[in-house]
Amino acid sequence: MKIVAYFVIFLGCVSGIAMAEIPISNATKECVDCHSSFHPGIVEDWKNSRHTLFSPGTSMKNKGAARKISAVSVPNNLANTAVGCAECHTLNAESHADTFNHNGYKVHVVVTPKDCSTCHTEESAQFEQNLMSRAYGNLASNNVYQDLQRGVLGEMVRKDNKILYYPPNESTAGESCYYCHGTKIEVKGLQKRETLVGTMEFPKLSGWPNGGVGRINPDGSKGSCSACHTRHSFSIEMARKPHTCKECHTGPDVPSYKVYSASKHGTIYDTMNSEWDFRTVPWTIGKDFAAPTCAACHVSLLTNPEGDVVAKRTHRMNDRLSWRIFGLFYAHPRPKSPDTSIIRNKDGLPLPTDFDGGFASEFLITENEQKARAQTMQAICLSCHAKAWVDGHRQRYENTIRQSNASIAVATGMMNDIWKKGFAKGIRQGESMFDEAIERKWCDTWLFYGNTIRFASAMSGGGDYGVFADGRYQLTQSIAEMQDWLNLRLQLFSGREAVNDNGKFKMQSAK
Repeated sequence: MKIVAYFVIFLGCVSGIAMAEIPISNATKECVDCHSSFHPGIVEDWKNSRHTLFSPGTSMKNKGAARKISAVSVPNNLANTAVGCAECHTLNAESHADTFNHNGYKVHVVVTPKDCSTCHTEESAQFEQNLMSRAYGNLASNNVYQDLQRGVLGEMVRKDNKILYYPPNESTAGESCYYCHGTKIEVKGLQKRETLVGTMEFPKLSGWPNGGVGRINPDGSKGSCSACHTRHSFSIEMARKPHTCKECHTGPDVPSYKVYSASKHGTIYDTMNSEWDFRTVPWTIGKDFAAPTCAACHVSLLTNPEGDVVAKRTHRMNDRLSWRIFGLFYAHPRPKSPDTSIIRNKDGLPLPTDFDGGFASEFLITENEQKARAQTMQAICLSCHAKAWVDGHRQRYENTIRQSNASIAVATGMMNDIWKKGFAKGIRQGESMFDEAIERKWCDTWLFYGNTIRFASAMSGGGDYGVFADGRYQLTQSIAEMQDWLNLRLQLFSGREAVNDNGKFKMQSAK
Protein backbone atom coordinates (compact mmCIF):
# COMPACT_ATOMS: atom_id res chain seq x y z
CA MET A 1 0.00 0.00 0.00
CA LYS A 2 1.28 3.42 -0.92
CA ILE A 3 0.87 5.98 1.79
CA VAL A 4 2.49 9.31 1.24
CA ALA A 5 0.54 11.69 3.48
CA TYR A 6 -1.28 11.93 6.75
CA PHE A 7 -3.96 14.28 7.98
CA VAL A 8 -3.50 15.44 11.54
CA ILE A 9 -6.99 15.40 12.92
CA PHE A 10 -8.06 16.62 16.30
CA LEU A 11 -10.90 14.79 18.01
CA GLY A 12 -12.70 16.41 20.92
CA CYS A 13 -13.01 14.04 23.85
CA VAL A 14 -14.64 14.33 27.25
CA SER A 15 -11.28 14.16 29.03
CA GLY A 16 -9.40 16.43 26.65
CA ILE A 17 -8.02 16.38 23.11
CA ALA A 18 -6.92 13.20 21.36
CA MET A 19 -4.89 13.20 18.15
CA ALA A 20 -5.18 10.59 15.40
CA GLU A 21 -3.24 10.16 12.15
CA ILE A 22 -5.24 8.78 9.24
CA PRO A 23 -3.33 7.85 6.08
CA ILE A 24 -4.59 8.93 2.68
CA SER A 25 -3.75 7.35 -0.65
CA ASN A 26 -1.38 8.80 -3.25
CA ALA A 27 -4.31 9.38 -5.61
CA THR A 28 -6.35 11.28 -3.04
CA LYS A 29 -3.31 13.38 -2.10
CA GLU A 30 -3.03 14.45 -5.73
CA CYS A 31 -6.71 15.39 -5.76
CA VAL A 32 -6.39 17.41 -2.56
CA ASP A 33 -3.22 19.19 -3.69
CA CYS A 34 -5.12 20.72 -6.63
CA HIS A 35 -8.66 20.99 -5.39
CA SER A 36 -7.77 22.59 -2.05
CA SER A 37 -7.00 25.66 -4.18
CA PHE A 38 -9.76 25.28 -6.79
CA HIS A 39 -12.54 24.02 -4.50
CA PRO A 40 -11.55 24.72 -0.88
CA GLY A 41 -15.15 24.37 0.33
CA ILE A 42 -15.33 20.79 -0.93
CA VAL A 43 -11.95 19.83 0.53
CA GLU A 44 -12.60 21.37 3.94
CA ASP A 45 -16.01 19.72 4.04
CA TRP A 46 -14.36 16.37 3.43
CA LYS A 47 -11.58 17.01 5.96
CA ASN A 48 -14.27 17.46 8.63
CA SER A 49 -16.06 14.24 7.71
CA ARG A 50 -15.95 10.82 9.36
CA HIS A 51 -14.41 9.53 6.13
CA THR A 52 -11.13 11.18 7.16
CA LEU A 53 -11.34 10.01 10.77
CA PHE A 54 -11.64 6.27 10.25
CA SER A 55 -10.56 3.87 7.53
CA PRO A 56 -13.05 1.17 6.43
CA GLY A 57 -10.82 -1.45 8.01
CA THR A 58 -10.91 0.34 11.36
CA SER A 59 -14.67 0.81 11.18
CA MET A 60 -15.21 -2.88 10.46
CA LYS A 61 -13.60 -3.79 13.78
CA ASN A 62 -16.53 -2.23 15.65
CA LYS A 63 -19.03 -4.77 16.90
CA GLY A 64 -22.76 -4.66 17.57
CA ALA A 65 -25.05 -1.67 17.17
CA ALA A 66 -22.19 0.84 17.21
CA ARG A 67 -20.91 -0.38 13.85
CA LYS A 68 -21.53 2.14 11.08
CA ILE A 69 -20.31 0.08 8.13
CA SER A 70 -22.40 -2.89 6.98
CA ALA A 71 -20.07 -4.55 4.45
CA VAL A 72 -18.68 -7.96 5.43
CA SER A 73 -15.42 -7.11 3.68
CA VAL A 74 -13.93 -4.32 1.58
CA PRO A 75 -11.22 -4.45 -1.11
CA ASN A 76 -7.70 -4.52 0.31
CA ASN A 77 -6.72 -1.30 -1.44
CA LEU A 78 -9.52 0.55 0.39
CA ALA A 79 -9.28 -0.99 3.84
CA ASN A 80 -6.53 0.98 5.50
CA THR A 81 -6.74 4.51 4.14
CA ALA A 82 -9.20 7.33 4.59
CA VAL A 83 -12.15 7.37 2.23
CA GLY A 84 -11.05 10.23 0.03
CA CYS A 85 -11.62 11.77 -3.38
CA ALA A 86 -10.06 8.93 -5.36
CA GLU A 87 -11.66 6.18 -3.28
CA CYS A 88 -15.11 7.42 -4.37
CA HIS A 89 -14.54 9.08 -7.75
CA THR A 90 -12.43 6.29 -9.30
CA LEU A 91 -14.35 3.34 -7.85
CA ASN A 92 -16.06 1.04 -10.38
CA ALA A 93 -14.80 3.24 -13.20
CA GLU A 94 -15.60 0.66 -15.85
CA SER A 95 -19.33 0.73 -15.04
CA HIS A 96 -19.63 4.53 -15.20
CA ALA A 97 -20.54 6.08 -18.53
CA ASP A 98 -19.23 9.39 -17.14
CA THR A 99 -15.70 8.09 -16.57
CA PHE A 100 -13.01 10.20 -18.22
CA ASN A 101 -9.22 10.49 -18.16
CA HIS A 102 -8.14 13.11 -15.68
CA ASN A 103 -4.48 13.69 -14.84
CA GLY A 104 -3.64 10.02 -15.33
CA TYR A 105 -6.66 8.64 -13.49
CA LYS A 106 -9.99 7.30 -14.70
CA VAL A 107 -12.39 9.54 -12.80
CA HIS A 108 -16.18 9.72 -12.82
CA VAL A 109 -18.21 12.79 -11.89
CA VAL A 110 -21.26 11.20 -10.27
CA VAL A 111 -20.76 9.08 -7.14
CA THR A 112 -23.70 6.68 -6.81
CA PRO A 113 -25.33 4.30 -4.33
CA LYS A 114 -23.57 1.46 -6.17
CA ASP A 115 -20.24 3.06 -5.25
CA CYS A 116 -21.33 3.68 -1.66
CA SER A 117 -22.48 0.04 -1.40
CA THR A 118 -18.83 -1.05 -1.31
CA CYS A 119 -18.85 -0.14 2.37
CA HIS A 120 -22.55 0.51 3.06
CA THR A 121 -23.91 -2.68 1.51
CA GLU A 122 -27.05 -3.16 3.59
CA GLU A 123 -28.09 0.49 3.46
CA SER A 124 -27.73 0.61 -0.32
CA ALA A 125 -29.78 -2.57 -0.77
CA GLN A 126 -32.51 -1.22 1.51
CA PHE A 127 -32.63 2.12 -0.26
CA GLU A 128 -33.08 0.33 -3.59
CA GLN A 129 -36.37 -1.09 -2.19
CA ASN A 130 -37.53 2.35 -1.11
CA LEU A 131 -40.08 4.42 -3.05
CA MET A 132 -37.55 7.25 -3.04
CA SER A 133 -35.10 5.29 -5.18
CA ARG A 134 -37.79 5.00 -7.89
CA ALA A 135 -38.92 8.61 -7.64
CA TYR A 136 -37.74 9.50 -11.14
CA GLY A 137 -39.37 6.55 -12.88
CA ASN A 138 -42.52 6.72 -10.78
CA LEU A 139 -43.05 10.26 -12.05
CA ALA A 140 -41.69 10.01 -15.59
CA SER A 141 -43.39 6.68 -16.40
CA ASN A 142 -46.88 7.59 -15.15
CA ASN A 143 -49.04 9.31 -17.75
CA VAL A 144 -51.41 10.73 -15.13
CA TYR A 145 -48.54 12.37 -13.24
CA GLN A 146 -47.08 13.56 -16.53
CA ASP A 147 -50.44 15.15 -17.30
CA LEU A 148 -50.29 17.07 -14.01
CA GLN A 149 -46.65 17.97 -14.58
CA ARG A 150 -47.39 19.34 -18.04
CA GLY A 151 -50.24 21.46 -16.67
CA VAL A 152 -47.99 22.91 -13.95
CA LEU A 153 -44.57 23.16 -15.60
CA GLY A 154 -45.40 23.13 -19.28
CA GLU A 155 -44.87 26.02 -21.65
CA MET A 156 -48.19 27.81 -22.12
CA VAL A 157 -49.57 29.21 -25.36
CA ARG A 158 -52.91 31.01 -25.72
CA LYS A 159 -54.55 30.19 -29.04
CA ASP A 160 -58.16 30.57 -30.25
CA ASN A 161 -59.30 31.61 -26.78
CA LYS A 162 -57.78 28.48 -25.29
CA ILE A 163 -54.62 27.82 -23.26
CA LEU A 164 -52.44 25.04 -24.65
CA TYR A 165 -49.79 23.29 -22.56
CA TYR A 166 -46.62 21.85 -24.03
CA PRO A 167 -44.15 19.60 -22.17
CA PRO A 168 -41.67 21.50 -19.97
CA ASN A 169 -38.10 21.87 -21.15
CA GLU A 170 -35.29 20.04 -19.38
CA SER A 171 -34.09 23.02 -17.37
CA THR A 172 -37.56 23.80 -16.00
CA ALA A 173 -38.20 20.16 -15.09
CA GLY A 174 -34.74 19.80 -13.52
CA GLU A 175 -35.25 22.67 -11.08
CA SER A 176 -38.83 21.81 -10.16
CA CYS A 177 -40.37 18.33 -9.93
CA TYR A 178 -37.15 16.52 -10.80
CA TYR A 179 -35.13 18.55 -8.32
CA CYS A 180 -36.44 16.19 -5.64
CA HIS A 181 -37.51 13.20 -7.75
CA GLY A 182 -34.13 13.13 -9.49
CA THR A 183 -33.19 13.54 -13.12
CA LYS A 184 -31.84 11.03 -15.63
CA ILE A 185 -28.16 11.83 -16.06
CA GLU A 186 -26.77 10.96 -19.48
CA VAL A 187 -23.38 11.52 -21.06
CA LYS A 188 -23.58 13.61 -24.22
CA GLY A 189 -19.95 13.38 -25.23
CA LEU A 190 -16.94 15.35 -24.03
CA GLN A 191 -16.37 19.10 -23.91
CA LYS A 192 -13.28 21.23 -23.40
CA ARG A 193 -13.21 23.82 -20.62
CA GLU A 194 -10.68 26.40 -19.61
CA THR A 195 -9.40 25.87 -16.06
CA LEU A 196 -6.76 27.56 -13.88
CA VAL A 197 -4.25 24.96 -15.09
CA GLY A 198 -5.17 25.13 -18.76
CA THR A 199 -7.62 23.51 -21.15
CA MET A 200 -9.10 20.23 -19.91
CA GLU A 201 -11.74 17.82 -21.22
CA PHE A 202 -14.76 16.77 -19.17
CA PRO A 203 -17.95 14.77 -19.78
CA LYS A 204 -20.92 16.77 -20.98
CA LEU A 205 -23.87 15.65 -18.84
CA SER A 206 -27.58 16.20 -19.34
CA GLY A 207 -29.75 16.27 -16.22
CA TRP A 208 -26.82 17.64 -14.22
CA PRO A 209 -26.46 19.02 -11.60
CA ASN A 210 -28.92 17.05 -9.51
CA GLY A 211 -29.10 15.41 -6.08
CA GLY A 212 -32.63 14.01 -6.25
CA VAL A 213 -33.48 10.83 -4.35
CA GLY A 214 -34.52 8.89 -7.47
CA ARG A 215 -31.80 10.12 -9.82
CA ILE A 216 -30.87 7.75 -12.65
CA ASN A 217 -27.09 7.58 -12.59
CA PRO A 218 -24.56 6.99 -15.38
CA ASP A 219 -23.74 3.55 -13.97
CA GLY A 220 -27.42 2.52 -14.14
CA SER A 221 -28.02 2.75 -10.38
CA LYS A 222 -30.91 4.71 -8.90
CA GLY A 223 -30.84 7.38 -6.23
CA SER A 224 -28.44 9.70 -4.48
CA CYS A 225 -27.12 9.08 -0.98
CA SER A 226 -26.11 12.74 -0.83
CA ALA A 227 -29.78 13.78 -0.97
CA CYS A 228 -29.76 13.17 2.80
CA HIS A 229 -26.05 12.76 3.64
CA THR A 230 -25.00 15.90 1.81
CA ARG A 231 -21.59 15.82 0.14
CA HIS A 232 -18.77 16.03 1.02
CA SER A 233 -19.16 15.67 4.78
CA PHE A 234 -21.84 12.95 4.47
CA SER A 235 -22.89 13.79 8.00
CA ILE A 236 -25.03 11.52 10.18
CA GLU A 237 -25.96 14.64 12.13
CA MET A 238 -27.25 16.39 9.02
CA ALA A 239 -29.34 13.40 7.97
CA ARG A 240 -30.89 13.20 11.42
CA LYS A 241 -31.99 16.83 11.56
CA PRO A 242 -35.38 17.74 10.07
CA HIS A 243 -33.99 20.65 8.04
CA THR A 244 -32.52 18.11 5.61
CA CYS A 245 -35.93 16.56 4.96
CA LYS A 246 -37.42 20.04 4.65
CA GLU A 247 -35.69 20.48 1.29
CA CYS A 248 -38.35 18.31 -0.38
CA HIS A 249 -41.01 17.78 2.29
CA THR A 250 -42.26 21.25 3.05
CA GLY A 251 -45.57 21.24 1.17
CA PRO A 252 -48.23 22.09 0.46
CA ASP A 253 -48.41 18.74 -1.34
CA VAL A 254 -46.19 16.94 1.21
CA PRO A 255 -46.27 19.31 4.22
CA SER A 256 -44.26 17.16 6.63
CA TYR A 257 -41.78 19.80 7.75
CA LYS A 258 -44.20 22.66 8.37
CA VAL A 259 -46.53 20.35 10.31
CA TYR A 260 -43.60 19.02 12.34
CA SER A 261 -42.38 22.55 13.04
CA ALA A 262 -45.78 23.49 14.48
CA SER A 263 -46.13 20.28 16.51
CA LYS A 264 -45.14 19.68 20.12
CA HIS A 265 -42.29 17.49 18.89
CA GLY A 266 -41.08 20.36 16.70
CA THR A 267 -41.33 22.79 19.61
CA ILE A 268 -39.17 20.54 21.79
CA TYR A 269 -36.66 20.12 18.96
CA ASP A 270 -36.41 23.86 18.34
CA THR A 271 -35.87 24.51 22.05
CA MET A 272 -33.63 21.65 23.09
CA ASN A 273 -31.75 20.33 20.03
CA SER A 274 -28.53 22.19 20.86
CA GLU A 275 -28.22 19.87 23.89
CA TRP A 276 -28.73 16.66 21.88
CA ASP A 277 -26.13 14.30 20.43
CA PHE A 278 -26.85 13.75 16.73
CA ARG A 279 -23.65 11.84 15.94
CA THR A 280 -23.65 8.79 18.17
CA VAL A 281 -24.66 5.34 16.93
CA PRO A 282 -26.91 3.80 18.08
CA TRP A 283 -29.16 6.72 18.93
CA THR A 284 -30.44 6.37 22.49
CA ILE A 285 -33.92 7.66 23.26
CA GLY A 286 -33.98 9.98 26.26
CA LYS A 287 -30.19 10.13 26.49
CA ASP A 288 -29.16 11.46 23.07
CA PHE A 289 -32.43 13.18 22.14
CA ALA A 290 -35.72 14.00 23.81
CA ALA A 291 -38.22 14.18 20.95
CA PRO A 292 -38.41 12.48 17.55
CA THR A 293 -37.11 13.96 14.34
CA CYS A 294 -37.94 12.66 10.87
CA ALA A 295 -34.98 10.26 11.03
CA ALA A 296 -35.94 8.97 14.48
CA CYS A 297 -39.34 7.86 13.25
CA HIS A 298 -38.41 6.65 9.78
CA VAL A 299 -34.74 5.64 9.55
CA SER A 300 -32.49 5.55 12.60
CA LEU A 301 -31.33 2.69 14.77
CA LEU A 302 -32.88 3.49 18.15
CA THR A 303 -32.16 1.97 21.54
CA ASN A 304 -33.39 2.58 25.06
CA PRO A 305 -30.95 3.52 27.87
CA GLU A 306 -30.51 -0.18 28.70
CA GLY A 307 -29.24 -0.82 25.16
CA ASP A 308 -32.30 -2.71 23.93
CA VAL A 309 -33.11 -2.08 20.27
CA VAL A 310 -36.38 -0.18 19.88
CA ALA A 311 -36.20 0.17 16.09
CA LYS A 312 -33.69 -1.24 13.64
CA ARG A 313 -31.91 1.08 11.24
CA THR A 314 -33.53 1.04 7.81
CA HIS A 315 -33.06 2.94 4.59
CA ARG A 316 -36.28 1.41 3.27
CA MET A 317 -38.56 4.06 4.69
CA ASN A 318 -41.64 1.91 4.01
CA ASP A 319 -40.76 -0.42 6.90
CA ARG A 320 -42.47 1.77 9.52
CA LEU A 321 -45.31 3.12 7.36
CA SER A 322 -48.72 1.52 6.95
CA TRP A 323 -50.59 4.21 5.00
CA ARG A 324 -49.50 6.31 2.05
CA ILE A 325 -51.17 9.54 3.05
CA PHE A 326 -50.35 11.97 0.27
CA GLY A 327 -53.46 10.80 -1.51
CA LEU A 328 -53.59 10.09 -5.22
CA PHE A 329 -56.44 10.86 -4.93
CA TYR A 330 -57.11 9.02 -1.69
CA ALA A 331 -54.93 7.81 1.17
CA HIS A 332 -54.25 4.11 0.62
CA PRO A 333 -52.14 1.20 1.92
CA ARG A 334 -48.49 1.40 0.96
CA PRO A 335 -47.52 -0.08 -2.43
CA LYS A 336 -45.91 -3.53 -2.38
CA SER A 337 -43.27 -2.55 -4.92
CA PRO A 338 -41.17 0.62 -4.96
CA ASP A 339 -41.97 0.79 -8.68
CA THR A 340 -45.42 2.36 -8.57
CA SER A 341 -45.58 2.74 -12.35
CA ILE A 342 -46.75 -0.89 -12.54
CA ILE A 343 -49.92 -0.15 -10.51
CA ARG A 344 -53.24 -0.25 -12.37
CA ASN A 345 -56.66 0.50 -10.88
CA LYS A 346 -59.90 -1.08 -12.10
CA ASP A 347 -60.06 1.44 -14.96
CA GLY A 348 -56.56 0.53 -16.12
CA LEU A 349 -55.05 3.82 -14.94
CA PRO A 350 -51.65 3.88 -13.18
CA LEU A 351 -53.22 4.96 -9.89
CA PRO A 352 -53.36 3.17 -6.51
CA THR A 353 -57.09 3.95 -6.10
CA ASP A 354 -60.16 4.24 -8.30
CA PHE A 355 -62.02 7.52 -8.78
CA ASP A 356 -64.62 6.30 -6.29
CA GLY A 357 -61.99 5.51 -3.64
CA GLY A 358 -61.57 1.77 -4.11
CA PHE A 359 -58.05 0.42 -3.63
CA ALA A 360 -55.97 -1.28 -6.34
CA SER A 361 -55.40 -3.97 -3.69
CA GLU A 362 -53.38 -6.33 -5.89
CA PHE A 363 -50.55 -3.80 -5.81
CA LEU A 364 -50.85 -2.67 -2.17
CA ILE A 365 -49.81 -4.25 1.12
CA THR A 366 -52.31 -6.34 3.07
CA GLU A 367 -54.17 -5.28 6.19
CA ASN A 368 -51.98 -7.63 8.27
CA GLU A 369 -48.84 -6.01 6.89
CA GLN A 370 -50.31 -2.59 7.68
CA LYS A 371 -50.84 -3.66 11.29
CA ALA A 372 -47.29 -5.01 11.56
CA ARG A 373 -45.81 -1.77 10.25
CA ALA A 374 -48.01 0.28 12.56
CA GLN A 375 -46.71 -1.70 15.54
CA THR A 376 -43.12 -1.05 14.45
CA MET A 377 -43.80 2.68 14.43
CA GLN A 378 -45.76 2.57 17.69
CA ALA A 379 -42.83 0.89 19.45
CA ILE A 380 -40.98 4.17 18.98
CA CYS A 381 -43.94 6.19 20.29
CA LEU A 382 -44.21 3.94 23.35
CA SER A 383 -40.69 4.90 24.38
CA CYS A 384 -42.05 8.28 25.46
CA HIS A 385 -45.84 7.86 25.70
CA ALA A 386 -48.18 5.55 27.60
CA LYS A 387 -50.12 2.95 25.62
CA ALA A 388 -53.42 4.76 26.10
CA TRP A 389 -51.93 7.89 24.51
CA VAL A 390 -50.44 5.95 21.59
CA ASP A 391 -53.63 3.96 20.97
CA GLY A 392 -55.73 7.14 21.16
CA HIS A 393 -53.51 8.85 18.62
CA ARG A 394 -53.74 5.86 16.26
CA GLN A 395 -57.54 5.80 16.54
CA ARG A 396 -57.73 9.49 15.60
CA TYR A 397 -55.33 8.95 12.71
CA GLU A 398 -57.37 6.08 11.29
CA ASN A 399 -60.50 8.23 11.67
CA THR A 400 -58.79 11.02 9.73
CA ILE A 401 -57.93 8.60 6.91
CA ARG A 402 -61.58 7.56 6.61
CA GLN A 403 -62.99 11.08 6.97
CA SER A 404 -60.59 12.75 4.54
CA ASN A 405 -61.09 10.00 1.95
CA ALA A 406 -64.87 10.44 2.26
CA SER A 407 -64.56 14.19 1.68
CA ILE A 408 -62.34 13.66 -1.35
CA ALA A 409 -64.90 11.17 -2.68
CA VAL A 410 -67.50 13.96 -2.63
CA ALA A 411 -65.19 16.27 -4.60
CA THR A 412 -64.18 13.56 -7.06
CA GLY A 413 -67.76 12.44 -7.59
CA MET A 414 -68.66 16.04 -8.39
CA MET A 415 -65.74 16.28 -10.83
CA ASN A 416 -66.95 13.12 -12.54
CA ASP A 417 -70.39 14.71 -12.96
CA ILE A 418 -68.79 17.81 -14.46
CA TRP A 419 -66.92 15.71 -17.00
CA LYS A 420 -69.96 13.60 -17.84
CA LYS A 421 -72.11 16.66 -18.45
CA GLY A 422 -69.48 18.20 -20.72
CA PHE A 423 -68.79 21.24 -18.58
CA ALA A 424 -65.10 20.24 -18.65
CA LYS A 425 -63.11 17.59 -20.46
CA GLY A 426 -60.98 15.10 -18.59
CA ILE A 427 -59.27 11.76 -18.96
CA ARG A 428 -62.47 9.95 -19.93
CA GLN A 429 -62.75 12.25 -22.93
CA GLY A 430 -59.10 11.77 -23.82
CA GLU A 431 -58.18 15.20 -22.45
CA SER A 432 -56.09 16.49 -19.56
CA MET A 433 -57.51 16.31 -16.05
CA PHE A 434 -55.54 19.34 -14.90
CA ASP A 435 -55.78 22.10 -17.52
CA GLU A 436 -59.10 23.75 -16.61
CA ALA A 437 -59.79 25.95 -13.61
CA ILE A 438 -62.45 23.70 -12.11
CA GLU A 439 -60.12 20.72 -12.44
CA ARG A 440 -57.45 22.62 -10.54
CA LYS A 441 -60.01 23.39 -7.84
CA TRP A 442 -60.68 19.65 -7.55
CA CYS A 443 -56.94 18.93 -7.60
CA ASP A 444 -56.43 21.29 -4.65
CA THR A 445 -58.82 19.23 -2.53
CA TRP A 446 -56.67 16.09 -2.56
CA LEU A 447 -53.19 17.33 -3.52
CA PHE A 448 -53.06 20.07 -0.86
CA TYR A 449 -55.91 20.03 1.66
CA GLY A 450 -56.51 16.29 2.06
CA ASN A 451 -52.78 15.71 2.36
CA THR A 452 -52.29 18.47 4.95
CA ILE A 453 -55.15 17.16 7.10
CA ARG A 454 -53.61 13.67 7.12
CA PHE A 455 -50.09 14.85 7.88
CA ALA A 456 -51.36 16.97 10.77
CA SER A 457 -53.06 13.88 12.17
CA ALA A 458 -50.22 11.44 11.51
CA MET A 459 -47.59 13.67 13.08
CA SER A 460 -49.61 14.35 16.22
CA GLY A 461 -49.58 18.08 16.02
CA GLY A 462 -49.62 21.24 14.02
CA GLY A 463 -53.28 21.63 14.96
CA ASP A 464 -53.97 24.62 12.76
CA TYR A 465 -52.80 22.64 9.72
CA GLY A 466 -55.67 20.28 10.37
CA VAL A 467 -58.19 23.16 10.29
CA PHE A 468 -57.43 26.61 8.88
CA ALA A 469 -53.92 26.30 7.40
CA ASP A 470 -54.60 24.33 4.19
CA GLY A 471 -56.77 21.99 6.25
CA ARG A 472 -60.45 21.20 6.69
CA TYR A 473 -61.59 24.78 6.20
CA GLN A 474 -60.02 25.06 2.76
CA LEU A 475 -61.15 21.54 1.83
CA THR A 476 -64.81 22.18 2.64
CA GLN A 477 -64.70 25.63 1.07
CA SER A 478 -63.31 24.22 -2.18
CA ILE A 479 -66.00 21.53 -2.30
CA ALA A 480 -68.69 24.15 -1.71
CA GLU A 481 -67.24 26.31 -4.50
CA MET A 482 -67.19 23.32 -6.84
CA GLN A 483 -70.87 22.67 -6.08
CA ASP A 484 -71.76 26.33 -6.73
CA TRP A 485 -69.82 26.22 -10.00
CA LEU A 486 -71.70 23.11 -11.08
CA ASN A 487 -75.10 24.44 -9.96
CA LEU A 488 -74.65 27.61 -11.99
CA ARG A 489 -73.96 25.65 -15.15
CA LEU A 490 -76.83 23.28 -14.52
CA GLN A 491 -79.13 26.31 -14.35
CA LEU A 492 -77.61 27.91 -17.45
CA PHE A 493 -77.81 24.74 -19.50
CA SER A 494 -80.99 23.25 -18.04
CA GLY A 495 -82.26 20.59 -20.41
CA ARG A 496 -79.26 20.98 -22.66
CA GLU A 497 -75.73 19.68 -22.84
CA ALA A 498 -72.67 21.94 -22.71
CA VAL A 499 -70.01 21.21 -25.29
CA ASN A 500 -66.59 22.81 -25.10
CA ASP A 501 -65.62 23.93 -28.58
CA ASN A 502 -62.23 25.66 -28.85
CA GLY A 503 -62.63 27.19 -25.42
CA LYS A 504 -66.20 28.46 -26.06
CA PHE A 505 -69.38 26.95 -24.66
CA LYS A 506 -72.22 26.33 -27.08
CA MET A 507 -75.55 24.67 -26.39
CA GLN A 508 -77.08 21.70 -28.09
CA SER A 509 -80.04 19.51 -27.29
CA ALA A 510 -79.17 16.85 -24.79
CA LYS A 511 -79.26 13.33 -26.19
